[in-house]
Amino acid sequence: MNENDTNATMAAAASPESGEHTVTEDQVREALRSVVDPEIGLDMVSLGLLYGVKVDGAKVHITMTLTTPACPVGPMFVNAVHQACMAIPGVSDCDVELTFSPPWDPRTMASDEVKLQMGFYY
Repeated sequence: MNENDTNATMAAAASPESGEHTVTEDQVREALRSVVDPEIGLDMVSLGLLYGVKVDGAKVHITMTLTTPACPVGPMFVNAVHQACMAIPGVSDCDVELTFSPPWDPRTMASDEVKLQMGFYY
């Protein structure tokens, strides 16, 4: 998403009639790009750790995974996802669901840029 797309999304999300913000899935995904896996050093969206985003008014439900079920920073990482979501204007509640089904596989779930950075060639 380029800067113009981001600005258009933000402008469309503002509801001038009520003075409130309508939260969009794109806003949530963009905010979660700021959450970096502390061990790999890349953002969770590009890594493919974000499995789903559902927005219901001001409530957001995020389904995500970790690189491994035994991830030592798992609770801290899930908290960072929650905090990034709650920082979005208009979000009143955020539920983060952690799943390991399907198991994370960077060869199929990560972005092409991340695959190259991690040494996976497609």
